[in-house]
Amino acid sequence: MIDILMPKKQDRLSKALAFALHGVEHRFLGLDAPLQGRRVLFALATDTCGMDEQTLRLLRRLRNNPSCMEGSAGALLVDGESELYTKQLAQEVVLSANMAGCAFFGKPLIEGTGSLYNQHILAAQRGTGLQETYFSRARELVRRLETFAAPKYDHPRLLVLHASERGRSGTLWLWEQLRMRLKDSCVIQEISLQNGTIYDCRGCSYNACLHFAQNNTCFYGGAISETVLPAIRDCSAMLFLCPNYNDAVGANITALFNRLTSLLLQSDLYDKYLFGIVVSGYSGSDLVAKQLLGTMCLNKTAMLPPRFCMLQTANDLTAVKSIPGIEKQLDDYADAMLSAMQKRI
Repeated sequence: MIDILMPKKQDRLSKALAFALHGVEHRFLGLDAPLQGRRVLFALATDTCGMDEQTLRLLRRLRNNPSCMEGSAGALLVDGESELYTKQLAQEVVLSANMAGCAFFGKPLIEGTGSLYNQHILAAQRGTGLQETYFSRARELVRRLETFAAPKYDHPRLLVLHASERGRSGTLWLWEQLRMRLKDSCVIQEISLQNGTIYDCRGCSYNACLHFAQNNTCFYGGAISETVLPAIRDCSAMLFLCPNYNDAVGANITALFNRLTSLLLQSDLYDKYLFGIVVSGYSGSDLVAKQLLGTMCLNKTAMLPPRFCMLQTANDLTAVKSIPGIEKQLDDYADAMLSAMQKRI
């Protein structure tokens, strides 16, 4: 059974839904309906100004009820009247629903911009028109939501990625405390992106990128190709340590994001969990969390377990260590990570 949340009706969105849901058992829910333990398709529409009042009402409900989607899995179909706001709305809803207990499989978003130009590459590959491609992808999304089952691992392989300095970084200190709670249950590999020269993507052509990817490298080679991408390929889960730099992840992590294309041309990340620790000196942790989930889940195919990210505000290492209740928060986050990844009898 697929449950549909559709705050705002829109003609093309309704047609895409009718096509996608044909032959699928489903029902439309009101915005106040129970949402726990369900497979939920968020059918969202934006106009030239972005979200409407009903969609904002849905967001407020998710944010005001931190367990209202416990045990649920979600996906999103977002239709826009212009070229703007579809991804912005998707990131807002995914973060809010995830913090309320909803899991998302990798690449859980199909969006249609006003012109549908965002379908043109797949349309050319499939030999179909823009709208036909959009509707077909919506149907594929529904099938994936119907059948999604998160994998479980006996002894998960956790890859931790960061670019922080020990002894100074509050984000890294949080990981060190978390590591003590996970070390007996996970195989842990930690990689510092400060080690070796990290080059950003140069924007090779598709064929050039494919050529290097088939040889398990990319144009720049270096630490990312030699160490990081093989580690991502072999892990069960990734934990990104993300101090807030100007309301974004740091440069080395951004470079890694951009270099992942060569890996994805050969293998996907659908069976890998995504976790994150975000620390902001003043504010904006939600912006960094949305960047992380937008890149690694909505785009790069990693799974988002419930409450994937620990969000903290502290300006320095001393402040991080003094966060009220931090030991309990670390206990809860470690337990949530293991509950998501691990087979438990």
